[in-house]
Amino acid sequence: MTQIFDGRLYVHYGQAYVRSNAQETSELPDCFQGQTNGLCGAAMSNALFLITGLHTGHVQLSVDVLDTPPPLDQTWEEVVEVPFRMNGEGAFLYDWNGECVCKIPLSPGTYRVRYCARDMDRGKEVDSILEEEKPVDFYSLAFWPADLVPDVVLKQTSEIAAYWHEYAKSL
Repeated sequence: MTQIFDGRLYVHYGQAYVRSNAQETSELPDCFQGQTNGLCGAAMSNALFLITGLHTGHVQLSVDVLDTPPPLDQTWEEVVEVPFRMNGEGAFLYDWNGECVCKIPLSPGTYRVRYCARDMDRGKEVDSILEEEKPVDFYSLAFWPADLVPDVVLKQTSEIAAYWHEYAKSL
């Protein structure tokens, strides 16, 4: 296991992104079209659209690149998996402002991505936190090589996650 990032990620409108370059843009509906999960949009190649409970401020996020699927960690309250196609060399995690947070070393190919969350409803309730405040919701993003198979919701417990799952299904 290689941990690429473990730190604070700035979100606004509850959004952050993984892209192959900063110039790529993606609209929320396009990223979730045809999916059953509404937390990690992967309908477009080279891009992921991440949803958080917190509207504005910093969330805690870890990013890992693995060789094999990780075991399911029951401490996560929300768990989704999506297919991811990487056409170029490497992807980048961007905060809502378009600032590069870290490079994710991925070779061209197909991957499975697991996006996990804890305390999303708390983040939704708090809505916004200031720079000096500690994060209230927590996330994990893990990549490993795999065939492309449809997205799946493995675990859902929060109201905000249920809302976003229903949104994705309605597209």
